[in-house]
Amino acid sequence: MAPVAPKRLMVWDDLLSRPKPAPDTTVRYGADALQLVDVWKPAGAGPHPAVVMIHGGCWQTEIAERDIMNWIADDLRKHGVGVWNIEYRGVDRGGGYPGTYQDVGAAADMFAAKRAEYGFKTDTPVVTIGHSAGGHLSLWLARRSALATGDALRGDAPLQVDLAISQGGLPDLRAQTMLPDHGCGNKAAAKMAGDAFARVSPPEMPKGRARELQFNNDRDRIAPPSFGAAYGAKMVTTPDEGHAELIAPETVSWGKQRAVILKTFGLKAAKP
Repeated sequence: MAPVAPKRLMVWDDLLSRPKPAPDTTVRYGADALQLVDVWKPAGAGPHPAVVMIHGGCWQTEIAERDIMNWIADDLRKHGVGVWNIEYRGVDRGGGYPGTYQDVGAAADMFAAKRAEYGFKTDTPVVTIGHSAGGHLSLWLARRSALATGDALRGDAPLQVDLAISQGGLPDLRAQTMLPDHGCGNKAAAKMAGDAFARVSPPEMPKGRARELQFNNDRDRIAPPSFGAAYGAKMVTTPDEGHAELIAPETVSWGKQRAVILKTFGLKAAKP
């Protein structure tokens, strides 16, 4: 019997070249051009549950912005879940430590304070979800509230996260600074760390109340399952998929993530 050829992995153009859905509105949480949130609201009378979403791109604005998440944001919208999709300054646009954390924290806290104004429920679990470098930021948000009172990165009223999802995340900044040959290199991680690992790298931060869940694909060259195993939070591994599949709405790995989100909010999958 002839050997079975391996399944072709998605490349970024497979996702980015297709028609791009649009959010319902965009709001500002700061004066910088990148301090924005795209708001995705399901059809029908609200209020609706909603997730806080954070894109990746090696923590660099030049590599990716929030619209890389539009396809799964639209998919959640179709299933009755709103999305608060955060943009932030990357290390190449005034971010890094502490700017990126200040941005993500401010945008998340705005969700906590104003979600009712945008038609989102206030009595459902708070879910964060982030891809790649955004997986690091999703987990950081989950542990941020456990930072010391008075810590500027914690803020006075940090978003209290119940479930943090990492999609092929890069949670360990210290480890990333030691991987110069990684697809993201190590310089961006060093700028994100700022020698404050205990406040910004989730494995070195105090644990918050959130349940943490990692989704890693076994053919992911950017965030292989070994990264998730090293972090130690519960991990769901999907065979024969890679990094891009984690944020493509038709894939097995995204289907697993969607199912967890819908279950968390007590929703059933919409009929095709």
